[in-house]
Amino acid sequence: MGYSKKLIARQARTGRPVRVGLVGAGQMGSGFIAQISRQAGMDITAVADIAADRAVTALANAGVTDVQQSENLAELAAAVEAGGHVVVTDAVDLTRLPIDIVIECSGVPEVAAKVALASILAGKDVALMTVEADVTVGLLLARLAERSGVVYTVCRGDEPVECLKLMEFVEDIGLDIVCVGKGKNNPLHPTATPEELTAEAEAKGMNPRMLCSFVDGTKTMIEMADLANASNLELSQRGMIGPETTVAGLPDVFKPQADGGVLDRSGVIDYATGPVAPGVFVIGKSTDPVVSEELRYLKLGEGPYFSFYRPYHLASIEAVLSIGEAVLERQPSLAPVAWKAEVTAVAKRDLKVGEKIDGIGGSTVHGVAVSAQEAAAGRELPIGLASAATLVRDVPAGVAVTYDDVELDETRTIVVLRKLQDLLLEDGNLSVLDPIVQDTVQKESALR
Repeated sequence: MGYSKKLIARQARTGRPVRVGLVGAGQMGSGFIAQISRQAGMDITAVADIAADRAVTALANAGVTDVQQSENLAELAAAVEAGGHVVVTDAVDLTRLPIDIVIECSGVPEVAAKVALASILAGKDVALMTVEADVTVGLLLARLAERSGVVYTVCRGDEPVECLKLMEFVEDIGLDIVCVGKGKNNPLHPTATPEELTAEAEAKGMNPRMLCSFVDGTKTMIEMADLANASNLELSQRGMIGPETTVAGLPDVFKPQADGGVLDRSGVIDYATGPVAPGVFVIGKSTDPVVSEELRYLKLGEGPYFSFYRPYHLASIEAVLSIGEAVLERQPSLAPVAWKAEVTAVAKRDLKVGEKIDGIGGSTVHGVAVSAQEAAAGRELPIGLASAATLVRDVPAGVAVTYDDVELDETRTIVVLRKLQDLLLEDGNLSVLDPIVQDTVQKESALR
């Protein structure tokens, strides 16, 4: 039975659909709202956006017009219980309403971290579209959610999750994992700036900073590092290799050097340039001659390395699958199980004391995927914290920014969570965080 039928059965059993709250009614959020409104057994009950009109419009475009707004949360909660729909401007307020799951679509790591933490403390399942937050503080959030009895997940539809699902399939049919990755659909230009890309972004209907994060490679680095942490696999090398290839050429390129490929070992994460995007791939190795012959017959390669390729990822269209997975199966689609990789900030140009780093997709730094061990040894600054950083030392172009080079804004939720996560990684036991978590829960309860 698929999720649709199970959700219908759940609604018949409980007397109501899954109540979904969503943060961020921009392009991605609006698409997600439209998709949720089409799904049986779930309802887009509440939307949070700093621009209330944008949230109201997104709901109206999805056919939802009975929208209530109020500064009184009790009134809004009553409206939700009565089957109505509400809009709020404070994302944290949304977590205090009687909904079942919070979907975060802000695209801003700080907002995503704050929403995820508030949702977990409020006893709500939470699903992120902002992978940038997961690659920065996802291990802590996943552990806190597990300890709190709720589900924390990254949404289906983005490459890391679809890579993971394909990898699990290849593992389940008994092949050895050689390489897992995605296609990158534009040339790598690490020093690109949003100003240089403004005209191209306007022509594509994109935000220049978003386009810049694609072109300078930061987005790919984030996605593949996130996959490493969820799959417990290592990156192929610092920055990965990113060779150009075709779909047909994948099994010949992503195999060990001893057999003519580019990898120095098996069981790694990398990406391909060339006509592989927007797909994801897994290279598996068969050690059984009967299985190898069958895979050759099915045109998956000549062997013993075989390519499994999914030619698409559907962003907000298939993100709804994570709602069913969380609510019905109590499982995350993707969450960190280890901390194998970081994405650290590298200067695009000479940076000077006093400059404020403008973060992902900006003109000051780009992200490079690196092993978590190497990043920790060099005290390299995670790019998810970069927008909270002001330089206290000069950093030359092409050099990784370190914690010692910056002063961080200690009021940012993502900065605080990262410090707690580092404590968790150092100690290896979540119990060291219990007093802090309990104090936070008490403060949260006092605000209700």
